Amino acid sequence: MSPYGSLSSSLPTPPSAPPPAGVPPFPPLRVRGGSGHRLRRAVWRQRRAMTAGLALTAAALAASGLGGSGAGSGAGNAAGPGGGRGAAEAATTASRRVPPPVRLVSAPVRIADAETVRLLRPGDRVDVVASEGAGAGSRVLAKGARVTRVPEVSAEGSTEHGALIVVSVPRATATTLAGAGISAGFAVILC
Repeated sequence: MSPYGSLSSSLPTPPSAPPPAGVPPFPPLRVRGGSGHRLRRAVWRQRRAMTAGLALTAAALAASGLGGSGAGSGAGNAAGPGGGRGAAEAATTASRRVPPPVRLVSAPVRIADAETVRLLRPGDRVDVVASEGAGAGSRVLAKGARVTRVPEVSAEGSTEHGALIVVSVPRATATTLAGAGISAGFAVILC
């Protein structure tokens, strides 16, 4: 006999497991306050409305001729389709804001000191100064002129008459330089 045999007979038998059962049918759950989906739908509708509004605005501007530089718009066609008073005012305002570009010309200038010219390179900015003589005053004829050409350096070149450089300046300044070059000697100041 087993010392445990009497003990196993005194214990009650465990209850048996319930038989398997199916899941009963139930209606779908409706969660109140789940506004995330509604918010996304509202934002989507708002984006669609904004896109449609922008498309209508672009079409209206294209039809009126104010939006671009097509055939119906421009300063020369102020009385044409869509070019009423607003287009003419816009064209005159734009022409007042942007000054016309300054046309630069090349002006040769003979600098009295040839050794100073050896310091210059094309692209340098210089002030051209005219001097009437030893006792007379000097005056700046061109400010910030861009050097476009300098003479090639030669060991045996004559430096008693100075050296010729070419500067890029507005036409009015070139006229002043040419007139002053007849009677005055020029010097340059590197900017």
